[in-house]
Amino acid sequence: MSESPAASAGPRKILVTGARGMLGADVCRALSPRHDVRGVDIDDFDVTDPDGVRAALAAHRPEAVIHCAAWTDVVGCERDRERAFEQNEQGTRHVAEAAAEVGACVIYLSTDYVFDGEKGEPYTELDAPNPVNVYGASKLAGEEAVRAVAPNNYIIRSAWLFGAAGKNFVAAILRAATERDEIKVVGDQFGSPTYTEDLARAMGDLVLTGRLPPGTHHLVNSGVCSWAELAAEALSGAGSHTRVRAIASDEWPSPARRPAYSALCSQWMELHKLPPLRHWREAVRSYVREAV
Repeated sequence: MSESPAASAGPRKILVTGARGMLGADVCRALSPRHDVRGVDIDDFDVTDPDGVRAALAAHRPEAVIHCAAWTDVVGCERDRERAFEQNEQGTRHVAEAAAEVGACVIYLSTDYVFDGEKGEPYTELDAPNPVNVYGASKLAGEEAVRAVAPNNYIIRSAWLFGAAGKNFVAAILRAATERDEIKVVGDQFGSPTYTEDLARAMGDLVLTGRLPPGTHHLVNSGVCSWAELAAEALSGAGSHTRVRAIASDEWPSPARRPAYSALCSQWMELHKLPPLRHWREAVRSYVREAV
């Protein structure tokens, strides 16, 4: 297997977009000890401004761009389709094209929501996407924009992210538990909870080293659960006595449809016997210990 443009045994010059976001912050923190990492965010790197994106990459000349910047508000995307595609498709295309001009590899963070949730078992990289909401459609369009620029870029799909640097479901549950004795949580949607610290470390260990070749890959913590199970595990780890009551999706109406079963697994990692990320329960416990 030939070495990917992002791969090297030594330090790399890396640009991380969305660096103040939940995943971007952990990516910068995980990679900075070994690599020359520059983080940018909306105030100095507007992905919707192609000239500004081009100028920033020409000035920094990274070897790899880890593109974490995105509009991830699922309901917001549903209400403003134009903005969703401007940020997640057009903005990604601007980054990919500017990266190509300086010879940099793009590592684009995508989502389980590119799938419709009808399969009933974890999706692999070979399954055909079919998003059921605007957010998923705009992220899939971003994937296609990256693929169109060059075949030696990366699409990294992950899911149900939680981490220290931003708003997330687990943190919201822990806050709610300080005010309520019982919390209603959807129990019929299933996915792959993923700790951003683990995901960031995996990108350094697997992508930047070339252990994963260019292409589309799924990187999530191991195991599958419902939102209600995730909430219960977080509360248990925090020592909370607040109860979780599982409810049906139709009891929690939303303008955006969510896939019922969007869990991910990596066929490529299994085939090549690469160790999976730790189980989601262990990851949640680690996060809660830091958060409480």
